[in-house]
Amino acid sequence: MKVLAFSDLHLARNRAAELVAASSEADLVIGAGDYCNMRHGLDEAMVMLSGIAAPMILVPGNAESAEELADAVPDGVHVLHGSGMTLDGVHLFGLGYGVPVTPFGDWSCDLSEGAAAELLMRCDSADILIVHSPPKGYGDKTSQDVSVGSSAIRDAVERIQPALTLCGHIHDSWGYRGSIGQTNIANLGPRVNWFEVDA
Repeated sequence: MKVLAFSDLHLARNRAAELVAASSEADLVIGAGDYCNMRHGLDEAMVMLSGIAAPMILVPGNAESAEELADAVPDGVHVLHGSGMTLDGVHLFGLGYGVPVTPFGDWSCDLSEGAAAELLMRCDSADILIVHSPPKGYGDKTSQDVSVGSSAIRDAVERIQPALTLCGHIHDSWGYRGSIGQTNIANLGPRVNWFEVDA
């Protein structure tokens, strides 16, 4: 399966156009959160991505709630948040929001480590784990070189060992690639990222 994945679009029209153009070659498109800004512009973001015809799976970031995203997506687009699904033999599980709780204030959709761990326990196995926040120590460094990722997500990756964990959230670490055991980790950013996943 040829997967096109991105995160943190934040209403960037040129980035959306690049993703739409590339998506004609994709078997699946994955978005790892933050399509709009501070809970505003989500409908506009969905319009920007409306040219994507491939199956699409999205998790909410901290810039939009799961409910807001579910209400905004077109028919046929799947939203995962503490939930999973299987597509063409590939099992996916998604968890959105900022983990741990961010310092951004009331607009930010966040989860505590404990709440995230509880939701992640719903997942016994996955080929692709889609999370907005990176696992602690992997693709989670700020410009001040501070690690701000999630221990709960890291623990889940170690337990589940998906082939691929896709994240975003920490803009300074966009483009990061690493691994935890057998799992490849990618902090995506709002660019065209390609992955091959075996069903």
